[in-house]
Amino acid sequence: MTITITAFERSPDGGKGLARDTRVRWALEEVGQPYEVRLVSFAAMKAPDHLAIHPFGQIPTYQEGSLSLFETGSIVLHLAEQHAGLLPKDRDARARAITWMFVALNTVEPPVLELATAKILEAGKSWSEARLPLVKDRVRARLDQLSARLGVADWLDDAFSAGDLLMVSVLLRLRMSGILDEYQNLAAYVARGEARPAYIRAFAAQFAINAPSTS
Repeated sequence: MTITITAFERSPDGGKGLARDTRVRWALEEVGQPYEVRLVSFAAMKAPDHLAIHPFGQIPTYQEGSLSLFETGSIVLHLAEQHAGLLPKDRDARARAITWMFVALNTVEPPVLELATAKILEAGKSWSEARLPLVKDRVRARLDQLSARLGVADWLDDAFSAGDLLMVSVLLRLRMSGILDEYQNLAAYVARGEARPAYIRAFAAQFAINAPSTS
């Protein structure tokens, strides 16, 4: 059955790989599964047919036969469980990899997204300048812990896994802030993720939709 995912018709990030469909594309490339993309506008995301798949009117969604999924963590976990390449065979290592998936989305991503909100949506508010350093401190507190845990290792738990895929995707959001560069091992960790052939293919596919027309 053909896998179909949804993506922004025109991504707010301009094709920088930060839109959440890039995570799903990357997972599909890692497990070697072909897929099709249905592009949706912001208006279409709120239409009844899209809300029937994603009740919160966001992207990406995943459809394969009668199965419809939403939320990147759920989609990536489904792919990792159905196809080899993103979860170890060893039971304990598999459980640890899944744990890192939850860490990426539940522990590390919230302060990272809070920073994006503070810099973009709250910019110009009378209190935003005073609040921003506090938000950055919360990000650094998480990165201090993550950096200490990673140490000099290439990946979070021996081999690359779905946990690394999601963690790298989250950390990429910090690149423009400069905070990631304060942690040499985390910056190198993200660079290793970006160098994976599967990520390169996923990024190119997402960028192609948003690339300026040369005609």
